[in-house]
Amino acid sequence: MKVAIFASGNGTNFEELTNQFQKHQLPGEVALLFCDHPDANVMNRAKRLGVPAYSWTVKESGGKKEYETKILHLLQAKHIDFIALAGYLRVVGPTILDYYEGRIVNLHPAWLPEYPGLHSIERAYNDHRHETGVTVHFIDSGLDSGPIIMQEHVPIYPSDSLVDVEARVHATEHRLYPQAIKKVLTALTEKE
Repeated sequence: MKVAIFASGNGTNFEELTNQFQKHQLPGEVALLFCDHPDANVMNRAKRLGVPAYSWTVKESGGKKEYETKILHLLQAKHIDFIALAGYLRVVGPTILDYYEGRIVNLHPAWLPEYPGLHSIERAYNDHRHETGVTVHFIDSGLDSGPIIMQEHVPIYPSDSLVDVEARVHATEHRLYPQAIKKVLTALTEKE
């Protein structure tokens, strides 16, 4: 099973997943990273980990449809079977979604359906919630609305700073996302 990971920023979840694939703790292989920000730190992580990395922007592609068509051609050329979104901050449109239906998962730093979209941790913290969460789900055409694979609550303590909550959420992501990926890839492999 050839896996592409999409990311937009620092890339800690990309690195965690890649390490587990490279140690054969997850079925399949990370065949490529796609990043929509050429200067993002995740590109450096990919280079250090020996993962081929590709990056271009919507603007340089001439629009979202052209951008996604270019990505789809890359995925097809590299025989990608599955996509893991790891901090990819763009909504995946129908060009890719239709082709990979049921084969794209996303990691979201909240207990969905609470706090879909951006700044989920900050919004939960500012709302003085006692807990937030981490959700791994299949993507669909909605915003963070696809079928849920796994979820875990993350406590928010009265003494926490936002940085404390972010660290706790990220630690949960690094543990939960590989478990969910393993579950999905194992099921997909058994189907084939």
